[in-house]
This record gives sequence, C-alpha cells and structure tokens, in this order.
Amino acid sequence: MKHIVRGGRVVDPSQGIDARLDLLIEDGHVTRLEEHLEGAPEIDETDATGLVVTPGLIDIHVHLREPGFEYKETVATGLRSAAAGGFTAVACMANTQPVNDHRAVTELIINQARQCGYAKVYPIGAISKGLAGKELAEVGDMVKAGVVAISDDGLPVMNAALMRRALLYAQHYQVPVIQHAEDLDLTGDGVMHEGEWSTRLGLPGIPGVAEDVMVARDLLLSADTAGRYHVAHLSTGRSLAMVREAKRRGVAATCEVAPHHLLLTDQEVATSGFSTAMKMKPPLRSQSDVEALIEGLRDGTVDAIASDHAPHHPDEKDVQFSVAPFGILGLETTVSLCLDRLVGGGILELSRLVHLLSAGPASVLGLPGGSLAPGQAADITLLDLDREVTVRAESFGSKSRNTPFDGWQLRGAAVGTFLDGQPVHLGDA
Repeated sequence: MKHIVRGGRVVDPSQGIDARLDLLIEDGHVTRLEEHLEGAPEIDETDATGLVVTPGLIDIHVHLREPGFEYKETVATGLRSAAAGGFTAVACMANTQPVNDHRAVTELIINQARQCGYAKVYPIGAISKGLAGKELAEVGDMVKAGVVAISDDGLPVMNAALMRRALLYAQHYQVPVIQHAEDLDLTGDGVMHEGEWSTRLGLPGIPGVAEDVMVARDLLLSADTAGRYHVAHLSTGRSLAMVREAKRRGVAATCEVAPHHLLLTDQEVATSGFSTAMKMKPPLRSQSDVEALIEGLRDGTVDAIASDHAPHHPDEKDVQFSVAPFGILGLETTVSLCLDRLVGGGILELSRLVHLLSAGPASVLGLPGGSLAPGQAADITLLDLDREVTVRAESFGSKSRNTPFDGWQLRGAAVGTFLDGQPVHLGDA
C-alpha cells in the first residue's frame, strides 16, 4: 500500500514548505517528503508535474440537506460536489429535518458519508433543540456520536442567556460554538443589504448593524465565559474589526468569510436584473465591507474561507427576488474563484490561500488534517494554477444549480484529491 505523488510543487503552510518535492504515502499516511524518491514496480505513482500539491482542503460551512431535504442535496451528491471542488473534508450544518440535535441524526450523516467515500464529513450539531432557540440540545451525546461543533446556523441564537449557557457547556466537550450572527429584530423583512442599492431598487434592507450587534454581544459573552466562539460567514467591516480587537485581547474568537462576500457587492442585485442567485444571508454587502474583509484575509484576522454551500431546488429560486430563499452553492466554485481572483489578482499569496482552506479551518474546529507532515493522513488536493475553467452550473455534481458565478471564466482549479492515500474517482457509484 505505497504510492508516490511525484514532481509537484508542495505547498504546506503548516510546515512552511513551498518546494518541488516527491511525497510518499504508506498505508494511508504521509511518510516522506523528499526532492527525489526512488520508485519500484510495486509502488503506484501519480505524476504531479506542473501541479500544486496541498494538504486536503477543508470546508467548514456546508449544508448537505440530508436528512429531510434530499430533493435539494444528499450527503452523497454534496460530498461528490466537494471532491470535484478539491475538498477532502467538510463540516455540515444542523438545519436538516429532523434537525441534527440528537445522536441518531449525527450517526445517519456519518454513515451516509462512509458509504459514498468521496470526502470526509464532520457533522455540526444544533445549539438548541429543533433550532427553536429555547432549550439547549443534548450537546454531550452529540459530541460522543461525532459532532465537532454546535450551531443553529440558518438561524441566530437570539436569547443571550441560552448563548451564554452554550458557551459554558460546550467547554466541557472542547467544541466551539458557531453563530449565524444576525439580530432578527433589526433584519425585519429585509432581503438584501440596506444601503444605496436597496433604496434605489425599493427592496427592504438588512442593515450591517444586524450582524454587528450580535457579534458584539457574543464577543462579550465569550470573554465572560472563556468559551470558544466562531462567527460564521462574517460579512461586515465593523464585525471584522471587533473580532480583530477581541483576538488582541485574548478572547477565543475565530471567524470565516465566504467567497461571494469577497468578490461581489450589493450592486450585483441590480446589475443581475434581480437574479435570485444574488440572494444570500448575510447579504452581499458594500464595497467598503469587501475591502475590509480582504484586509482581514491579509492580516490574519480571518481564520478560514468557507463556501456556505446552500443548495436550493431550481423551482424554489425561480421566483421573484423578495420571496426566494436565501443561499447559493459554493463547493465547486470556491477554489477556482480564490485562485483566479485572490491569488491571480495579487491579493493573496498562494501559501496564505492554502492555509485559509486547510490548516486554518482544521484549527478552528480542531479537526485532523491541514498538514502533509509525516504521520498525517494522506488527504491531498492537487491544483492546476493554469487550468482555464468556465463555471457551468448544469455540470455541477450538486443536485442544485443556484450559483451567481455561472458563466464566469476563471484560471486555476482543483484537478484531483486523495483520501487516506487513495485517489478519489468521481465516476465511482
């Protein structure tokens, strides 16, 4: 059970490596990284000449929809989509039906993932029973079953006492609390970012402060409890500044950003002709927010890039903007978007992007992976920085098609993954 990945540019920020090396896999683990490894007839090889070899990429914010919403996505189609996009592991949110607020649902998701084998899955359990925001879910039982964090994502935890209790309780099980930061009273019936463009279009707006006040509250609670707090899909410059300051003061706070909040603004709602592919929550924000998030990527405030992959059936999105559900796909576009617009655009170094998609996410949730150090599981992603791709929604492995990036021409793509040392073949049933 040996395999050599030969001749690639190995980029592993966890070890400070960016060099042309051969990588030896034995029994599913990385064992050696050297300039030249001797081959043998019994050792399989993958020619990675001209490719970048990275630790397996990890997406810590994905909605797989199963159980309950299999018409939008299943664990199998979601993980196939993940592998096609270059991810070897994903963490999936709890807003299924039934909600992942008890071990039976956690175990179902894990078992489904094992059967399809495209990527590893790490379930995130609910904070509250039924996502109702009233009673703490059975956190300990879910952690024993395999959840790696708790979150009511899709909904915020509005009750401050419940959030404080969750931060305290989660410490006993050494898992973070992930918040969809939104004050629903401030959001009201908003459908896009509140600003110039919502006014021009006559659409009710979601003010940035709806996110900011929740982040401010939660950072105070995190400091008070010493709990681990993570902001999902952070979208405003002010929220980012508060996380930056909290980190400086030693608060155990982390955050992620999504590619659409880095590359698009609220003006796209107008220029797209009210395309519901531009409707997500948090909404697309202002140009100043985009610039602040990019600075957060550069200065280390942002810990991870996550897709917030949120599939919806085409019929659900093919309605007027004001009534369409929030959410877009992301698993099959994140890597190419980031390679083209962030690395190719001179915004980030490749090593920093790899960190934000591997070691960074692993650190946030305490997951294995994110490194090609000897002894680590051989979860590997292969990137072709010169591959020209055109985003085609109809060719996605996902069951859904709701992307704002359909037709975008990009340079750079994931071209293969290894899972525990085995190449992942997307043609497999």
